[in-house]
Amino acid sequence: MSEPLKAAASFLGRINTLALWSAGIGLVLMTGFVAWQVFCRYILNDSPSWTEPGAVMLMSWFIFLGSAVGVRENYHLGFDVLLYVLPDSGKKWLRMITDFVVCAFGVGMIWYGWQLVALTWNTVLPSLGISGAWDYVPLVGGGILIVLFTLERIVLRASGAPIDEILDEMPPGEVAAELDIANGRA
Repeated sequence: MSEPLKAAASFLGRINTLALWSAGIGLVLMTGFVAWQVFCRYILNDSPSWTEPGAVMLMSWFIFLGSAVGVRENYHLGFDVLLYVLPDSGKKWLRMITDFVVCAFGVGMIWYGWQLVALTWNTVLPSLGISGAWDYVPLVGGGILIVLFTLERIVLRASGAPIDEILDEMPPGEVAAELDIANGRA
């Protein structure tokens, strides 16, 4: 594999790790926001107005970041049942089709998410005091990562990297780490 592909895979591996950690931190923060709301409502009898919209916004971030990580680590939806009955030559094509479909879905997330961002940019979320567009920015961010991660897989497959063998042998969740090792990043 060429050095630029190794560098790109290494960079995307770091982006993947950052997205995973950000999603995890968002989940913990959201849980804290909800716990604070429950405490304030039932103990202090004074519920803060920012906790619910803040928690929902954090939930959007960790859902879309987590789904992008799932694409890179092979947790996304695919034609897995057909993979068990197809010959090896058919598996490669089915995986390529899956990658193109997932990439197209990511492009749709970016396109329509950006339209929602533009539409709501001049609105204000009263409880948070920020633009309403921030409700839809996670959709665009997740779409960008999904496109990057599927393009990585498509390019690696086209370059002759053993991505299909890794996908056949590794359980989901270990695929990204194995790709990083195969690309010289440990």
